[in-house]
Amino acid sequence: MTTTNMGLDDSGMTIEPVDKASVEKVNLLGMSEDKLAAFFEGQGEKRFRVKQVMQWVHQRGVIDFDAMSDLSKALRAKLAELAEIKLPELVSEQVSEDGTRKWLVRVTAGSCIEMVFIPEGNRGTLCVSSQIGCALDCSFCATGKQGFNRDLSAAEIIGQLWIAAKSLDSLDPTKDRVISNVVLMGMGEPLLNFDNVVDAMNLMMHDCAYGLSKRRVTLSTAGVVPALDKLGDVTDVSLAISLHAPNDELRNQLVPLNRKYPIAELLRSAQGYLAKLPDKRRKITVEYTLMREINDRPEHARELAALLVDTPCKINLIPFNPFDQSDYQRVSNNALYRFRDILIEAGYTVTLRTTRGDDIDAACGQLAGQVNDRTKRSQRYRQQQDQGLEAVRIIPA
Repeated sequence: MTTTNMGLDDSGMTIEPVDKASVEKVNLLGMSEDKLAAFFEGQGEKRFRVKQVMQWVHQRGVIDFDAMSDLSKALRAKLAELAEIKLPELVSEQVSEDGTRKWLVRVTAGSCIEMVFIPEGNRGTLCVSSQIGCALDCSFCATGKQGFNRDLSAAEIIGQLWIAAKSLDSLDPTKDRVISNVVLMGMGEPLLNFDNVVDAMNLMMHDCAYGLSKRRVTLSTAGVVPALDKLGDVTDVSLAISLHAPNDELRNQLVPLNRKYPIAELLRSAQGYLAKLPDKRRKITVEYTLMREINDRPEHARELAALLVDTPCKINLIPFNPFDQSDYQRVSNNALYRFRDILIEAGYTVTLRTTRGDDIDAACGQLAGQVNDRTKRSQRYRQQQDQGLEAVRIIPA
């Protein structure tokens, strides 16, 4: 029911009717502790309300203010009028034969994003998105071919964790945590959405929310250097850099952002991030997607080993996962193991990313979603396919 009020102000002027139903409510879902405290203080409430509401939402999965029983009835009524806990809309959930899960959620005007849960032994990793699409257009990533729409709000980022944790019964901090790790490696470049990503990560680590360790929340970046330079001033999460090439010439083609922020600048910034951390034992994860006859040769491995000699890091090798609109091919097992062995012999800790969820297009680099593309990039790629043209491919020297 719509309620309107009309009356006179002190000067005798008529006050225009106010349609309470049209007042936009404040979404409390993605608010940091400080922002939530400012909201409650603005309503004349004490700061302890922050802890109560955070625990109801993020640890008990309650989004109805009326069910928050330790809040007064008056406060519950006020919150129902002024605020909301608004989640992204769950569209679908797929489960792979290997236990990997992928969710498609709608966030705005028909656009959808994807997030993936990967179980492995006692470890469960949720890969979340930070943007609708991605503006960077890395040549080996399906997300980039969808174009770009906008940044996700902090509520839309943390809402992915809420939805997945609710689905997996992983909200209650007194139970064994199903989701033990969160990585911002889904759709989008996190450092291009700096403030919202930082707020969401801080909620992931907050004791009254999800309580994840700083070592178990990882931000992955292709190298937005100015944002990375200031990241260490506001958080100490784990850092991964998407390198994928041992020199600028090759990386310029794989990761176009490299033309603006070349490898030397990226490594300097990453080293600077580590220097700001109180724990001097921390390392960066270097992500390297291997594509057949593109960046998988022994000379590439030796060049990578020399490049990273001054950077405390471990290296994660990722076999390329094919998708439509790309003609790259998966690295051969022989080339993959040869590449790994060269790095190990050079003294690096090396892990191999196992392909998971391939049967539901949930493997690394395959997230596509449904993007209302403002860049028109997806339209150009579709036209290229319709005309029977080959996707742009790097020709090895």
